[in-house]
Amino acid sequence: MPYEFRATRRVEFSDTDMAGIMHYSNFFRFMETAEHGFYRSLGFSVVMPETDPRLGWPRVHAECDYKRPLRFEDLVEVQLLVKERRTKSISYLFRFWKLNEDPKVEVARGLLTIVCVAHNPDGKMNSVPIPQEIAEKIEVAPGNLFD
Repeated sequence: MPYEFRATRRVEFSDTDMAGIMHYSNFFRFMETAEHGFYRSLGFSVVMPETDPRLGWPRVHAECDYKRPLRFEDLVEVQLLVKERRTKSISYLFRFWKLNEDPKVEVARGLLTIVCVAHNPDGKMNSVPIPQEIAEKIEVAPGNLFD
């Protein structure tokens, strides 16, 4: 499905804070793992040096709501859903599922919006339309999946 991707990660000791729970900032790293895996599954990468000008995907919005803590060695599935695709931007919803509970339980939900940009020779960036060969591979997920 070109609107969904799932990545599984284990919470490492280095992901936790002094209270023994996963530090809030690492949820964003887990989102990035799923995002990059999604791109690879579609045949491209977040780094696109072969394009002229070189394209990039900076974040313009990021948020995460936490429902339950994750701890060292918890197994987590990060579900990426394409929430919105516009001419120059894409928004993803991320659902974090703790897999070592039966049944699995949602522990957090995040949102990330990225913009396609061209890196100009002068070092500046400007937003550009998402290349058609990429845009046509990405669909918006059905609304019922966001509940």
